[in-house]
Amino acid sequence: MATMGTPQVQRRLAQYQQPPADDLCDIRCVDESKVRRTRQAMKSAGAVATLAETFKVLGDPTRLRIAYALSREELCVCDLATVLGVSQSVVSHSLRALRQMRLVRYRKDGKIAYYALDDDHIGSLVGAGFHHVEEQR
Repeated sequence: MATMGTPQVQRRLAQYQQPPADDLCDIRCVDESKVRRTRQAMKSAGAVATLAETFKVLGDPTRLRIAYALSREELCVCDLATVLGVSQSVVSHSLRALRQMRLVRYRKDGKIAYYALDDDHIGSLVGAGFHHVEEQR
C-alpha cells in the first residue's frame, strides 16, 4: 500500500490540486468543414518527418550559428571557425550534418572550400526563427 510520501501518491494528489484547464473546449464541438479543409491541406508524413529532421539539425547551437553566418555571407571553414570561435574540426563536423540535410552547399576555389546556404528558404527560416525569439511581447 502506498503512503502519502510516495511519488505515485504525490502525482495523483497533484492532478487534483491543479486548476481546471482554461485552454480547452468546455464541450465537444467539431466543425466538419474546417476539419476537411485542414486534412486536405496537411503535408505527407514523409514531408513532416523531413522537416522535423531539419529542425533537429538546426536545433544544435553550433549548426544554427553556422546557418546564420552563412545567411549573411559565403564563408570558408577557416572563416567560420574564426567567426564562431571554435575549431575547424567542429565546423567541419557541423557542416557535414548541414550538408546531409541539403541545408548548405560548397564550391571549391583552388584549395579553399566556400560554403553557402543551399537556397534562400534556409536563410528565411533561420531569420524568421530569430525574429520570433527576439520580438518584444
